[in-house]
Order: sequence, then structure tokens, then C-alpha cells
Amino acid sequence: MNSEASPQQTTQQSLTLEPNDARHLAMLCGQLDAHLRQIEQRLGIHISARGNQFLLSGPAVNVAAGRELLVHLYAEICQGVGLSPESLHLHLQQTRLEQLADMSGQEPPVEAIQLIRTKRASIKPRGKNQQAYVRIIKQCDINFGIGPAGTGKTYLAVACAVESLLEERVRRILLVRPAVEAGEKLGFLPGDLSQKIDPYLRPLYDALYEMLGFETVNKFIERNIIEVAPLAFMRGRTLNNAFIILDEAQNTTREQMKMFLTRIGFGSTAVITGDATQIDLPRGSQSGLTHVSNILNGVEGIGFTFFGNRDVVRHPLVQRIVEAYDAHEDKATPLDQSKR
Repeated sequence: MNSEASPQQTTQQSLTLEPNDARHLAMLCGQLDAHLRQIEQRLGIHISARGNQFLLSGPAVNVAAGRELLVHLYAEICQGVGLSPESLHLHLQQTRLEQLADMSGQEPPVEAIQLIRTKRASIKPRGKNQQAYVRIIKQCDINFGIGPAGTGKTYLAVACAVESLLEERVRRILLVRPAVEAGEKLGFLPGDLSQKIDPYLRPLYDALYEMLGFETVNKFIERNIIEVAPLAFMRGRTLNNAFIILDEAQNTTREQMKMFLTRIGFGSTAVITGDATQIDLPRGSQSGLTHVSNILNGVEGIGFTFFGNRDVVRHPLVQRIVEAYDAHEDKATPLDQSKR
């Protein structure tokens, strides 16, 4: 085997996994080698297995990433960690494929993973972009997470907010979202203000329940430690010592985005998340998220993280759906695009 192979050169690598345990090896390969096929499809390589002997072939950089992944997965299985198609998909998001492709003969520096500690669990960002996102949130007072659905933008923002609250770096958490229907007219919603906008904030609540527990979240809401606020009600306020999350920010107008950003006070952190491809504003209205990314990107003290299709950590089909829509929109004529 040529150790000087270029990243795109086809190569083969053999791998022997120890200890030679039939049960653990069966878990690694999956039923009818389903796990191996999943790795092959994701990395664009071929894997043949006989017992604890594996042979990987394909582009050199992909083979190196596959070999590293198999070693890591088998070590976890031997330690009693289960492996499913879902968890394998998340592991594949963390392969060093991009890092290995950029290598010029030297190992890139490995930065410490930004582990987020909450009441019920420690949350580990997956992949380079998620880790950078969390690192920037901890460094900057105003942060933007922009990218397709399923990339962990909102979930990680909530995790950072919970960690900041538990460590007493902030006194409260504010959950803000524009009340814009996704193509449907919901009509009159009964109840008080919180009940009216609860449906729009359900993803944020779900994350809070998972990290703090149902009783703790409800207690914090009663004490106004966790506050739910529609975006339109933010005007005139100054938010000090708070962690503010503006979710679905693609549905803000330019004026709303400016208003929100100028509410930030001392000791506060703001995270603005959104997907610029899923705008539900009336036709002709420019999204405040796309507008602000052109204005503030590069301003000192403001962090931007842009997620791509490869950062999707939901069902593998979600990534393929996003890619298919992107490919279709890239082929659309200017006339087609003007109709959207």
C-alpha cells in the first residue's frame, strides 16, 4: 500500500479488529451487513468482511475515514454501547472526511469538543460545524445559526441557554418566535398570550423538557425564569442578563430583525436561528435573516455559523430531501424563481 497516495487515488486498506468476538462483530456489521452498506453509501467506498478481517477500497481519503470509523465503532461496541442505523448516521456526521481531505501530510490540530452540561444530560455537538457553533455561542454575545432543517441549530441553542442558566451566567431564558403560519391560516387561537403562541414554540419546549424535566420547566415558567414572548411584543424592552433565542428567524421582516437586535442589553447572549430556504412571509417581503446576514457578517463580536446539508442529524432521508430541493432550485429558471 502506498502511504503517499493522493486523496482521490483509489487504494485498499486491510483492517483486523480485536478482540475477535463474533457477537460484537455481528453488531458492527448489522443485520445482513446493513451497517456496512450504510457506511459504504455515505463514504463512497467498498467494504468486504470475513470474520474480524475487513478490506476497504475506494478513494484514499474516504478509505482512511472509513477505517477510523470502524475502529471507533468496534471499540464502543466492546464497551457495551449499542449501534443502530440512527446512531450510525450520527457517527457518520462526525467522520473526519472533510479534515482528511484538507490534509497536506500533517495531522490537523484537534480542538477540544465543546460539551454542554444540562440537568439531565451532557450534550455533545456532532461534527465540525456544530462544535464551531457552540464555541462561537460561548464567545460572542450575538450569534446566528443559519442552515437547513435538522442541523441542530435550535436544540444546541437551547442547550447552551440551559447551561448558562444553571451556571448562573444569566438570570433567565427568553424564547422568541415570529407567529407566522407555515402556509396555513390557523384562524383564531383561544387562551391567554402564552397559550396562543405555544404551538409555535413547541420545538423549544420539547428541548427544555428533555434537558431540565417537565416539572422544572413549568416551575421556571411560573417564576418568569423562562419567558415566552412573541416577537412583536419585544419592542421597547431592554434585555439584561438573559439568554434570548429567536427561532425561525427567516420569518422576521427587516424591521423586526433590527428591532430585536437592538433589544440586547448587558450580560445577555442572543442566538438567532433560521433556515433561509423555508420563508413563510407574504410574497414580496424580504426576510430579516437573509438581510442581516449580508449586513452584519464580519462585524466584530457577532458570530455566524452556516450549516449545510451534510450537517443534518435527523433521519438520513432528511439530508437527501434537502439536497434534492437544492438541486431542483439550482436548475430553476429566473422566471421560476420569481414565482416563489
